[in-house]
Amino acid sequence: MRFTKMHGAGNDYIYVNCFEEPVPENPEELARRISDRHFGVGGDGLVLVLPGSDADSKADARMRMFNADGSESEMCGNAIRCVGKLVYDRGIARKDHVSIETGRGVLPLQLFIKDGRVAGARVDMGRPILDPALVPTTLRAQAGNPPDAPVIDVPFTIGGKTVKTAKTATPFPVSCVSMGNPHCVVFVDKIDDEWVRNVGPMLEAAPEFPRRVNAEFVEVRSPVELRMRVWERGSGETLACGTGACAVVVAGALSGRVARKASVRLNGGILDIEWSEANDHVFLSGEAVEVFQGTFFP
Repeated sequence: MRFTKMHGAGNDYIYVNCFEEPVPENPEELARRISDRHFGVGGDGLVLVLPGSDADSKADARMRMFNADGSESEMCGNAIRCVGKLVYDRGIARKDHVSIETGRGVLPLQLFIKDGRVAGARVDMGRPILDPALVPTTLRAQAGNPPDAPVIDVPFTIGGKTVKTAKTATPFPVSCVSMGNPHCVVFVDKIDDEWVRNVGPMLEAAPEFPRRVNAEFVEVRSPVELRMRVWERGSGETLACGTGACAVVVAGALSGRVARKASVRLNGGILDIEWSEANDHVFLSGEAVEVFQGTFFP
């Protein structure tokens, strides 16, 4: 099976061009094996690039994305930029505006072309989902708000229990946003491993998130600059999360911490986010980088 290794801000996946390669029979198992950084290719997961599901979708391609543990995710903001790159660079759709079908629906991309190849992209991620039932989370806004009010800075103890670390000995405020996949945003004074690698896995598996959740830990450097680390559902800590960066800016804007247009600095690079006042859509811009191509023998 031929594949391409690509990354967006260090969030790396193995991509299979299913316009040319057979669709794997068991992509969940393949994702676990090929993502292994010692016995496989190594990556945060597997992405299949396929034709659109039907003519009505009007998509240039469709992406299916599997985490390193084999679980399928609805959406990935870094992966979709790389799918746009593969679609253009491989001649599937040789144009600078493409549309990609995802679990979130069909999303449009503006591709940034340099020397005949895609160097990055701007993705229209659609409107953020703030209704708790649709995130989904069983958390609700504080008393007095309607049931569908956004969960912003709601005091939280994981599973109804206090997190047993010195840093988080009392409930801490969380904000819940979906960008097609669920996110729990925690603004902190200083990000460290205790937050990300201890609290992150507990948040991911907390019963208040019935489909598990991606956990973002964020320092506000200024109204237009944030620092973020992420514990991703099904993959652990990754160098970047595009949907997470979008969720962070939405949560930050709703809580009055940041502007609706900001740069998010992650361990793997910088993503630029804009939450448009004109149409309520969130736009994500960042790089798309091909690392190498190869052949995997399942």
